[in-house]
Amino acid sequence: MRHTVHVPMRWSDMDAYQHINNVAFLGYFEMARVNLFFEHPTHDEKTGMRRGLVVHSHEITYKRSVLYDADPLEIQVWVSTIRAASFTCHYELFDHGRLAVTGSTVLVPFDFALERPRRITPDEKAFLLRYADEPAA
Repeated sequence: MRHTVHVPMRWSDMDAYQHINNVAFLGYFEMARVNLFFEHPTHDEKTGMRRGLVVHSHEITYKRSVLYDADPLEIQVWVSTIRAASFTCHYELFDHGRLAVTGSTVLVPFDFALERPRRITPDEKAFLLRYADEPAA
């Protein structure tokens, strides 16, 4: 199942060519990720990812330019490749219904008190499996 988030563009996200700057999209993906893992109303301390995550890596593909608009962007987010101590979060960003940017982030659960990665708990894995899907081809 995919989680859908509507993310507003900021005027300051524009570049000199009046397109949304490429780095802004990682921020949009982060907003969608935070909405799913930390703000989603079904979360609790057992099933959400509130214990902490760090980014291992990002991958992003730009399919078309996005011009600033007051209408929000739609981001669909889902997970795959759930391992013992990492998982992949995927994104598809739509501008007025047209696919504009795709991406993925490998995330690692992290114990900030011990300053080291940790394993995904069974409750966290069950939560992640609710949003498991395969990336579009």
